[in-house]
Amino acid sequence: MSTTHANHDHQHGADCGHTAVEHNGHTDYLHDGHLHHQQQDGQVVEHVLEVSDANPSACTPDHKCGGHDVNHVHGPGCGHEAVPHGDHVDYLVDGHLHHPHGDHCDNHGPVNVIA
Repeated sequence: MSTTHANHDHQHGADCGHTAVEHNGHTDYLHDGHLHHQQQDGQVVEHVLEVSDANPSACTPDHKCGGHDVNHVHGPGCGHEAVPHGDHVDYLVDGHLHHPHGDHCDNHGPVNVIA
């Protein structure tokens, strides 16, 4: 489901300062915990990364990642960008989604960051 982001004056594009990611054959931008798609008509549409085979929402308690210390806690201001994924929020760490879950982070799959 997509909704229009009202009153969004920022124009997303190359070198706009936000992380660009590939999503369903187009480019979206991570902006303050949102996944924004800049339309040609100037409107910004809110997208959500779908739960899929590539980006599951399963528990993966054995996931080991060197992207942060084992005691790191994901949340606002943690240093990792928030990514809306299905009905929850994940965090972008070394090109894949981390979902905080109890005493570990689940791996919710890769994200193609556009350089």
